[in-house]
Amino acid sequence: MQLKKAICLCLLIYPQGITNVRRVNPIKEMDFQHFSPYLHKQNDSLYIVNFWASWCIPCREELPAFEKIGKKYANQKLKVLLVSLDIPNQVESRLIPFLRKNKIKSEVILLNDPNQNQWIDQVDSKWTGAIPFTVVYGKGFRNSYEHSLNFNELDSIIKLKIY
Repeated sequence: MQLKKAICLCLLIYPQGITNVRRVNPIKEMDFQHFSPYLHKQNDSLYIVNFWASWCIPCREELPAFEKIGKKYANQKLKVLLVSLDIPNQVESRLIPFLRKNKIKSEVILLNDPNQNQWIDQVDSKWTGAIPFTVVYGKGFRNSYEHSLNFNELDSIIKLKIY
């Protein structure tokens, strides 16, 4: 009888059911020193690392392409990492609601390191600091893109590297 009461209470608290609650993967916050290893993994996977922010319109427009790529290649050795450059004190008020609203499932890291002039060149010496910025790398290659990418562009890049 207690179990039935608990289920009923749960349905009262969550009238649309628990399955409709949109979950956002936990957001790791780190400085560049702790983030840097994500740019240099040495294995047989392909990595797509996108630097973006929720306040950047071109960044927001390209995020669905990264999500679609993540789904398309979910069974292959491909990892999509979204590196947010959002303001740290706006994670709860802006970043997480944005991720929920747009159903972003890819891993998100908040890069909280105000010394951009020191770490931008460590990401890529050709990067001016403008976002969106994407690094695609794997064993034996590394390419970077300082512009928005759409699904077809990303898919073409991946096909050249995977097949």
